[in-house]
Amino acid sequence: MAELRTGIIGLGVGEKHILAFGGHPNCKVAAICDFSEEKLSASSRLCPDAKRTKKAREVLDDPSIDIVSIASFDNYHFEQASKAIQNGKHVFVEKPLCLHFNEAVKLRRLLSENPGIHLSSNLNLRTCPRFNSLKALIQSGEMGDIFYLEGDYLWGRTHKLTSGWRKDMEFYSIIYGAAVHMIDLIMWLTKMKPVEVQCYGNQIVTANSGFKYNDFAAILMRFENGTIAKVTANGGCVHPHFHKLSVFGTDQTFVHDDTGARFFESREPKAKPTEILEEYPGIDEKGRVIASFVEAILDPEEKAIVSCDDTFETMSVCFAAERAMKEGKPTPVEYI
Repeated sequence: MAELRTGIIGLGVGEKHILAFGGHPNCKVAAICDFSEEKLSASSRLCPDAKRTKKAREVLDDPSIDIVSIASFDNYHFEQASKAIQNGKHVFVEKPLCLHFNEAVKLRRLLSENPGIHLSSNLNLRTCPRFNSLKALIQSGEMGDIFYLEGDYLWGRTHKLTSGWRKDMEFYSIIYGAAVHMIDLIMWLTKMKPVEVQCYGNQIVTANSGFKYNDFAAILMRFENGTIAKVTANGGCVHPHFHKLSVFGTDQTFVHDDTGARFFESREPKAKPTEILEEYPGIDEKGRVIASFVEAILDPEEKAIVSCDDTFETMSVCFAAERAMKEGKPTPVEYI
């Protein structure tokens, strides 16, 4: 099978991209890019034969590169993804896909003008074994009709907001940087898309830190069948990094918190819930998003874990939530 040559832009989380693409038998990491010479040198140990550059354009314009993997700062994603698509390269991008609704519209148009180009994003909660088992139960109907879900993205990493590139950006969204994962997880679990959102946010934890944006957001999503979901992005919480999730069905309730995971199958106070033992977070599984993206490029019959449509649908909800937070009123979701 053909060898796909990959260029990695951004070597923070981009090191994980090097491992995932480099670990695929049909991929070769051919170029790495970062502003930092220190990061370039450190990452070179993972791909000693790769070209090293501080200029993203040298990766984006290289005709020998088949895939561009974008792990740069959020404000570069649109520009780099656009150029990659125009140059006929497949695109794997860290969340968020871009920062503005009109940018996403332009990316959709570029993809329609360049058929055959694959795009995906690193929405990796889909690979967690515990959540995969939950999805199977929801889709089997065993939980009954799902009427409410809530997911809390407990970031627990305030320093990432108060220092570094997020602090210095002209615009940063805690929804796009954190809530996006829980929004995507809920849509993936239920196979449903919200039709309307409401959102509130605040910046209490990081007040007077120099960080200029909300560090907390609470989002309510309404689905066409009446199901409601709540998602929070909690950038300043005093709590280890965690993805808390509850799903309420007419026959069963699922709870995943920092004490474990369990199904409640009875309303009786003395009834014991069923403990769930599948792995969380499933760190070894996270590279599967990239592996499935590569397989979908190589084989038209294969479907990526996170498809192009999935990426745009999740971002569409995020854009609506950000707009609802600014306008202070329920906002319909406009899918791109």
